[in-house]
Formats: sequence, structure tokens, C-alpha cells
Amino acid sequence: MHRFLWKGIIRDRSRSLLPVLVVTIGVFAVVFSYGYIQGMLDNMIRTTADFQTGHLKVVTRAYLENEEQKPNDLALLEVDTLQKKLTEEFPEVEWTPRIFFGGLLDIPDSNGETKAQGPVSGTAYDLLSPGSREARRIGLQQSLVAGHVIQQSNEIIISYDFADRYQVRPGDTVTFFGSTMYGSMSFANYTVAGIVRFGIGQLDRGAVILDISDARLLLDMDNAAGELFGFLPGDLYNKEQAERVKESFNRQYTGVTDEYAPVMVQLADQDFMGQMLAYMHIVSLVMVILLVFALAIVLWNAGILSGIRRYNEFGVRLAMGEEKKHIYRTLLVESLFIGIIGSAIGTALGISLCYYLQDHGIDYSAMMDSVNMMIDPVIHARVTPELYFIGFIPGGLSMLIGSALAGTAVYKRNTAMLFKELD
Repeated sequence: MHRFLWKGIIRDRSRSLLPVLVVTIGVFAVVFSYGYIQGMLDNMIRTTADFQTGHLKVVTRAYLENEEQKPNDLALLEVDTLQKKLTEEFPEVEWTPRIFFGGLLDIPDSNGETKAQGPVSGTAYDLLSPGSREARRIGLQQSLVAGHVIQQSNEIIISYDFADRYQVRPGDTVTFFGSTMYGSMSFANYTVAGIVRFGIGQLDRGAVILDISDARLLLDMDNAAGELFGFLPGDLYNKEQAERVKESFNRQYTGVTDEYAPVMVQLADQDFMGQMLAYMHIVSLVMVILLVFALAIVLWNAGILSGIRRYNEFGVRLAMGEEKKHIYRTLLVESLFIGIIGSAIGTALGISLCYYLQDHGIDYSAMMDSVNMMIDPVIHARVTPELYFIGFIPGGLSMLIGSALAGTAVYKRNTAMLFKELD
């Protein structure tokens, strides 16, 4: 019987084409939406981790209490020793020091006199150490609009908006004015290596980038760092794994009262990221549920309409002696076949598009100039195991339920009225 029904679905397109198309379009919408929402979540987590929080972060206790001020006078000392210890204890985590600082950037004219000055927010990365992945992690090469990445000491990279506002070009000499770790004034001349545009308003307005060795000389922070970032394997954030590493490290300093003792936090502990992630997961779950529910209603109605259109067919089959329960069973099996076909096609199309956007993404940079959030303007989809089955739930069950309701009309057929209808 199943083979006979399968041939009927394939050969009689007037009966199966429309239901299959409806199921395909609906399932495609659910699968693609779910993959794209997951990609947006990953994008937010990845960008925040790469630039602001890391998956894990080690700072002093005093620094953590005033973290929004980035107080370098409360920075970690003997960072090389601490980093070596962390690498031995947690070899699966990649540790890298960073320094956040602020100051004034002076742009001279052709005569060496001050042409313009502007406030900047600086970040020092470990860019020149052999094997460092910092430049790749923050997408420095891809974000350059002019010049080159930092290749030697005394080079600086300036954000696009700042460079455009003050007419700074690669090769120019600029002077940075700031304060050291101990509060004294400091200044140094740097050659502009490149102009960078991340597409993130918070970074592009007034950010500068230095190699950490230059920042340590500038800020008098020899073998020190404001924060020590940790990144999990594959640069993929795993909340449970990060929590285990954090608890293991902090347990070693449970009885220590020194305010300069190191303390570890994970991404979910910083900048309300825990609440934000929980909120985003709830929102994404609600959106998917609504999509599945809407699709279920559409397919339910499609199943009912498909059954109603075949009302006369049921009558003819009854007149030929076919049992009502047999007609009803074949109707259910047929709807299940249609649901599976449409779900398979819709899932394949949705996953294919998600795979494409996972590699290429959609660029929203033109719409995010005024957005003051750490979000990569190129948003990618993400293919997860759930994508392979989430569409079959509404695609198969809803069509089956709709046909089951429509099929009750079979039992309401009055055989005595058939000849009158056929006339």
C-alpha cells in the first residue's frame, strides 16, 4: 500500500504539489530563522570576548572592583610568571595579556606644530611576539583600510573615524599624551602604521592600537598588564568549561586577603553578559516557538483544505466498496509522506543557506553606524545539530493532524447520497 501511495503522490501533482510547497516554504523559514538567530548570538559572544572580556579573564581584586575605570595602577605584576603558571595548569586555554588605557593624541602639521588634538581610547595587544594570534583574533588585517599592521616597535594603528576627522594618514608621526601606572605624565611619538575600521562604532570613533611592549614602556608597566585574557579551544565559548577553570583557579586564593591577589572571572560574569545571554536565549526560543506554531497552523489548515477538496473522491471510493477506515488510514499515510518530503526539502534548503551565510555572512555595517554595541556588522548564521530535525516537528505532525481532522469527513459520507451526487 505504501508503494502505491508513494506513486500516487509523485504522479498526481495536482494533489501533492501545493501541500509539498507549503510544507517546504514553512520548514525552510523555521530552519533558516533558527540558524540565523544562533549565528547572531554567536556573533555577539565572539565579538565581546575578542575585544572586551575574553572567555576568561584574570585581574587583581582591586582592579575588578573598579573595572569600568580600567585602573592600570591596580594592574597585575609579574605577568610572565602568572601566565606561565596558568598555561601549565590549564594548557587547553590560550592566555594573552592586554592593557587598556586612555589619553590625548596630538597631530602635528608640516612644521611640527600642533594641528589638532583628540581624546583616544587605547588597547595594547601582544602583536609582535612569535606565534601570537591576537591580530587574527581581532581581525586586524581584514579591517585595515590603509597602511599595514604593526610590524615593529613605535608604530600605532588609528581608528578610521578619528583619522578621517583629523586628516591622519599612514606614515604620519603623532604624539600620545597620557599617564603612567604610577600617575606621572608620559608621552611618546609613534608612526602611524595603518588606519583600521572594524565596523563597530564603539571602536571606530576614537580607538588606537599599540603593541603591548610599546604600551609597557609608555605606561611604565614593565612585566605588567591590566588584564590577562583566556580563550578556550577553537575560540568557542563554553560556559560550563569556563566555569570549571574559574572555580579551579579561584580556589587557590580562597584564604588570601591581599587586594592585589589575582582573581578570575568568565565571560558570563562581566558587563551583565550572563543576563544578556539568558535574555537572548529566551528571546530566540520564543521566536522559534512562534515560528513553529505559525507554521503548524498553516500546515494544519493546508491538510484540512486538501482533505476537503477530495470530498467527492472519498465518495467514489466508498461507492466502489472501499472501507472507510482504509480510506482514512491511506489519507494519514499520504499526508505523512507529503510532510516528510516537504520537511526534507525545506530542511535541506534552510541548512544550505545557513552554511553559505556561516562562511560569508550579511554585512549590516551601513545600518550600524550609530549602534554603540560590540557587535560585528557582518552577521553569520550557524549550523547546529538542531537544524537537522527542528523542521520535521511542525512539517510532519501538523500536516498529519490537519489531514486527520479533514479525514473525519470520510465517516460522515452517506453512501445512499452518492448516486445523486454523481448524477
